Amino acid sequence: MRKFIQRALNKLSKLDKQQIHALIYDLARENEHMEVVLDSLTDGVLVSDKDNRLILSNKAAERMIPFREYDMYEKIIWDVVADRDIAEFIQTTIEREESIRDREFTLDNLGNTRILALSIMPLVRRGRVRGNVVHIEDISEKRWSEARLRRAESLASLTTLAAGVAHEIKNPLGSIGIHIQLMQRTLDANESVKSDDVRSYLDIVNEEVERLNRIVMDFLFAVRPMDIHLEDHDLNALLHEIMDFMKYEVEESGIQLKEDYQVDIPHILLDEKFIKQAILNIVKNAINAMSDGGNLTLSTRCRGDEVILRIIDTGVGMSEEVMEKIFEPYFTTKDFGSGIGLTIVYKIMKEHRGDISVISQEGRGTTFTLSFPVPPGQQNLIGETPGEAGNIENSGNRDSSGEDQ
Repeated sequence: MRKFIQRALNKLSKLDKQQIHALIYDLARENEHMEVVLDSLTDGVLVSDKDNRLILSNKAAERMIPFREYDMYEKIIWDVVADRDIAEFIQTTIEREESIRDREFTLDNLGNTRILALSIMPLVRRGRVRGNVVHIEDISEKRWSEARLRRAESLASLTTLAAGVAHEIKNPLGSIGIHIQLMQRTLDANESVKSDDVRSYLDIVNEEVERLNRIVMDFLFAVRPMDIHLEDHDLNALLHEIMDFMKYEVEESGIQLKEDYQVDIPHILLDEKFIKQAILNIVKNAINAMSDGGNLTLSTRCRGDEVILRIIDTGVGMSEEVMEKIFEPYFTTKDFGSGIGLTIVYKIMKEHRGDISVISQEGRGTTFTLSFPVPPGQQNLIGETPGEAGNIENSGNRDSSGEDQ
């Protein structure tokens, strides 16, 4: 229909009155169809022209966003929006000629709280920007469902964690009880008390008390909310600092270290203390998994709106059964350790709105993949050189072993 109308408009000077009438009718009908489609959408749509004046909106947008006045067409798009935060977001994004997706806003209307995700994209035709499109999605139910799921997961994890703590505490308590009984028997006996015996019993009791303290501290760290302070950081520089700190331990273990960092990846928001803790945990696990030496590789890449960190070792690897459980509290394949290290790593990544995954094969090593979101202000600076995406996907079918938990 559009091509037909375009051809008709090109021949407008040659059309008679009846043909012009038919053309106008077709235009009106197509415009009506477009309005019906837009008004049938559950997501809101606002369209502005190249002068930033509102030229189109649908009913969903008018229901979701409060407007200053009923007659809002041909006015500057951000001037007609009543919510100050949304208006400033639209104005700043358009004036900076940025494209931003899924910026979230919370609106409270007479006790009815809604969460909206706004995306702004340029309206391009024939290679030229002719305006902007604002897409509005009501994600309230989605966020509430996610919150309910997180609460359910937290409760389930806490139950598992509490069971693990109870099991861990049982052993040192039993040992303490036995050695206290031995001290009581020694003191009650009608013979001279051997101070060396009592002292050895007390040493064991003190060791077990310290063990209990470590278990409780790990438990509290796992269940308490983390006090995360996100700041702008260069991940490459942070990784180089960590591996410089670990250099001698890596060399003493007969391990070859390779640092393969993509130049000019965007800065990301991190809490340096917690991210260092997470990376050190994985790297130390990798070292423990390569008791006879091997290769340890750290690589960074930019993929879409994420920065990807891979930690790859050539150690003993893990079975599928172990991989499925390594992030669970108090699961460990070692004879030592609390079994909570990778649980904390997982929690740290989630607190950073990132993700962590693992791939491993027994006898062939392990690869941990950590993904960090790129801040919106950095996303328009991302440029991916040809072949980078492929390099990321093929950078390792091996993985740093997560046995220390």
